[in-house]
Parts: sequence; C-alpha cells; structure tokens
Amino acid sequence: MKGKVIRMIQTVAITGASSGIGKALAYEFARRSIHLALLARRQEVLEEIAADIQRQYPQVKVHCIALDVADTDSILPALEQAQAQLGQLDCVVANAGITGVNKTGAGDFAKDQRIIQINLVGGMATIDGAARIFRQQGKGTAVGISSVSAFKGIPGSAAYSASKAGFSSYLDTTRIELKKHGISVVAVHPGFVKTDIAPNMEKYPFVISAEKAAKDIVDGIVKGKANIIVPALPWSVLGRVMPMVPDSIIEKAF
Repeated sequence: MKGKVIRMIQTVAITGASSGIGKALAYEFARRSIHLALLARRQEVLEEIAADIQRQYPQVKVHCIALDVADTDSILPALEQAQAQLGQLDCVVANAGITGVNKTGAGDFAKDQRIIQINLVGGMATIDGAARIFRQQGKGTAVGISSVSAFKGIPGSAAYSASKAGFSSYLDTTRIELKKHGISVVAVHPGFVKTDIAPNMEKYPFVISAEKAAKDIVDGIVKGKANIIVPALPWSVLGRVMPMVPDSIIEKAF
C-alpha cells in the first residue's frame, strides 16, 4: 500500500521481560526470529526464559541483562551492553512497570513515589537512553508501554494513572522531537491484560491474555503504527470517550 511504513526489526531489547507483557513480548518477537536482549531485576528468571526460548526457537540469540529501572543511572549502560551483544539495536521496549493500589491520604505516600519512579521516571530514562543510542545509529524504534488508564484515572490507583498519563504525554512529545533523527516512538495502551502480576483481572471487562496483547503489540510495531491500543476494540473507541465520562460513573465502575 502506498505510503505504508513497515519497520524492519532484527534485534530488540525489552525491559521488565521476566513476567507479564514483557515476557509475552519476548516470546512473540522470538517467534518472528528477532534476536533479544532481556532486561529485568531477576536475572535467574530471565535465564530460564532465555533457555526456553532458545529451545523453541534455536535460530534466535537471547542475552540476559540485570536491570532495575528504578536506578536510572544504570539504564543507558544496560542498553549499551544490549547493543554490543546484539551488534545493533533496532528496537527498545520500555515495558518495566508496577501496579499499585493506594488510597490518597492513607499514609503510604512512599508507595506512590515508587510507582512514579519506576513507571514514569524509569520509562522516560529508558526512552532517553534508547534515543541516545538510536541518534548515533541514525535509526531505531522506541516503544513505551503505557495503559488505557492514561485516558481516565482509576480511583484507588491515582499514582499509577498519573504515571501512565505522564508517560503517554512524554511518548507523544518525543515522537515529534525525534522524528528528524530517524527515530520512531510508539505509544502502547493496553487495556485489561491477564498476567501473573495483575491478579483478579477477571472482574474487569474485555480482558485478554498477555500472549494476545503481545501479538497485537508486535503487529502494530512492525506495521509502523505510532499509537497501539490493545485490544483495539473496544478501547480505541472508549479511549476517545473516557475523558468525557462523568466522575460518578467512574466511581461506580471502580
């Protein structure tokens, strides 16, 4: 199709790759014969995942790098290590994040600070590190995993919602800024995804598996999309409506 952008990706680094969407993305990229650098705090878990991926997809190279994105000074060196091990870094997925329920004013603001540090500051630092590498290469794709909660905050998860709204804004802005350097920035907004780090998701509507989310995300990345919402229906429609939903309805829903 005329004007259609197809991203050619042969190597990818994924933060938060030891569980949830990050782990599912690792398997989905591997299924497409894309070489991997897996980054997370639990290196022993990464090594188990890497061994399983290489058993299933022996043509795929997998490297494991210990990284805690809360320590922002360690992010760029970890990505540079990934680049050195893979030979070239075509794509970085800033996926590492945590959920958190915390009632405002309940006396546990440190929990909110940690959510902001990991989800927003850590995510921004990952995109910034990727951009530094990509500017030297003259190309690259930076992907940030946000959330549909960026469209309308979830009561009881104010810090989480704020972290994702801030990250989405950061991704939208850096996309404009970095285009002239040959860098694509992709914002991903998953809806409710069933993972081992998000219990009781069954109570929410339109829940999908991490594997389904990963397939849709990678499809969107390689097809050149700038904004990926998974599942596309109903969230691509609800995303436009949610900012206008009255507080009383949000209160009842959550």
